[in-house]
Amino acid sequence: MAQMKLSLSLFLSLVLLLAFSPSSFAKVSISSKLASKQAEKLIHELNLFPKESDNIVDRDPFPTAASRIVEKRFNFANLTNSSVISFEDLGHHAGYYKIKHSHAARLFYFFFESRGSKDDPVVIWLSGGPGCSSELALFYENGPFSISNNLSLVRNEYGWDKVSNLIYVDQPTGTGFSYSSDRHDIRHSEAGVSDDLYDFLQAFFEEHPELVKNDFYITGESYAGHYIPAFAARVHKGNKAKEGIHINLKGFAIGNGLTDPKIQYAAYTDYALDMGLISKSDHDRINKILPVCEVAINLCGTDGKISCLAAYFVCNSIFSAVRARAGADINHYDIRKKCVGALCYDFSNMEKLLNMHSVKQALGVEDIEFVSCSTTVYQAMLVDWMRNLEAGIPTLLEDGIKLLVYAGEYDLICNWLGNSRWVQAMEWSGQKEFVASPDVPFEVDSSEAGLLKSHGPLSFLKVHDAGHMVPMDQPKVALEMLKRWIGGTLSQQTTETEDLVASI
Repeated sequence: MAQMKLSLSLFLSLVLLLAFSPSSFAKVSISSKLASKQAEKLIHELNLFPKESDNIVDRDPFPTAASRIVEKRFNFANLTNSSVISFEDLGHHAGYYKIKHSHAARLFYFFFESRGSKDDPVVIWLSGGPGCSSELALFYENGPFSISNNLSLVRNEYGWDKVSNLIYVDQPTGTGFSYSSDRHDIRHSEAGVSDDLYDFLQAFFEEHPELVKNDFYITGESYAGHYIPAFAARVHKGNKAKEGIHINLKGFAIGNGLTDPKIQYAAYTDYALDMGLISKSDHDRINKILPVCEVAINLCGTDGKISCLAAYFVCNSIFSAVRARAGADINHYDIRKKCVGALCYDFSNMEKLLNMHSVKQALGVEDIEFVSCSTTVYQAMLVDWMRNLEAGIPTLLEDGIKLLVYAGEYDLICNWLGNSRWVQAMEWSGQKEFVASPDVPFEVDSSEAGLLKSHGPLSFLKVHDAGHMVPMDQPKVALEMLKRWIGGTLSQQTTETEDLVASI
C-alpha cells in the first residue's frame, strides 16, 4: 500500500512539475507520453483490475432458474411505520436478471408500479459512482419511501412513482446487490454496460408485456452521465435494427452528470472562482495543468486504455488542487456543507436496512452483502472515465429523442457550469437556436426554482438551492420537473405540485 501511494505521488508530482514549468506548453506531447508510460506501470501497482470483487460470490443462489428474470412481489410491512403508511399491495417488485452475455452475472433491480395510472411512462434510474447502488436514489432521493432513524420506512410524497412505473437497477455487475461468481463479468466500458442494460430491458418487458407500449425514459445522475447516453444509443440502435421488443424510448435525462470530461474539467477552476472557493491566483496556477489534461483526453479518444488511465490521473489533479484550496472538509457534492464520511453523507441506515436478514428474505437476495459503493467497479471503470459520451447524443436529438440535462447550483464535482458548457457546445442542427434561446425562470408554486434554456428536444435546467442530488435537496421541484418533462410542458410556469399530490 505504501509503495502504491508513493508511485501515485511521484506520478502526480511529475505531471504538476511539467504543468507548472515555463516550458510546459512546448512539451505537452512529451509529458503525455510520460504519463501514458507511468499509467501502464500503475495498472499493476494500483491493482486496478483486482482478482476479487465486492460481490464475487462462491456460488450462484439461483443456479437452476429457468427464466432470465427471477422476480417477486415484496412488502416491508414489518418495517413500516403503520401510523404513517402501509406499503402492502402497492405493486412493489424486486428481482434478478441473469445477464445474457456473461459467465454468471446477475443484475438486481427494484420495480415500483405507478401510484397513478398503469399507462404512465416507464422510467429507469441509474446512479453513478461508478459502482454506487441505485438504492441510494431509491431511499434518499426519488423512491416511494425513505428511511427514518429507527429504520422504519415513511412515504415519500414526492417519489417519482407518482407519475411513472419506476425501475432502479444495481449496475454494472458488482454494484449493490448485483453479483457474479466469475470475476471476468466485471465491466470496463460503456459498450459492455449498455449491452447488459439493453438485454435486461428485453427480459423485463417480456416479464411485463403490459408495459411494452408505454413511453420509456432513462434517468440518473453523476457518473450516469456516461451510462445514460450510451444506454440511450444502445436502445435506439436495437429499435432501428429490430433486434427484439421495440422499446418506446422518448427521452433521457442526466442530473449533475459527467458526460464531456474535456469541457467539464476545464470548468472546475471557473466555477470555484465564481463561488469564492479559490482566489484568482489559485485559478490561474491550477489552470496551467489544463493543456496537459486536454492532450491526455485527446489521446484517450484514440489510444485506448493506457492513455485513458493517464488522463484520469492528470485531469483529476485539477479537481484535487481545487479541493485542496477550497478546504479539505468541503462537501464537493454541495459546497454549502461539510463532508462527513467516505461519501460526504451518512447513508449508513440504508446499509443497515438492506443487510437485515428479514429484508433480504423479502427481496429474495439470499446471502448477498449489500455495499453502497463498490471500489472494484469504480476501479474497473477508470479507463472509461475520460471518454466523451456527448459524441453519440446529436444522432438521438436529430431522431426526435429528447434530452434534459439538469444540475443543482451548489455541486462542485459535476457542476452546472461545466454541464451548461458542454450542452451549448454540442453540435447538432438546433445548436444555434438553443444557444440563442433565453434563460427563463422555472417556476414551482409561483416561485423561481431554477433557470431553464430549451429548444426543440434539448433542455438545460439549473436548479436553485440544490447540490449534486437534486431530488434529495429539492424533491418537490424534481418531481415537477419530471412530470412536466415527460408531459411535454417543461416550460409551463403555473402547474402546482400540490395538485398532483392531492389527486393521488
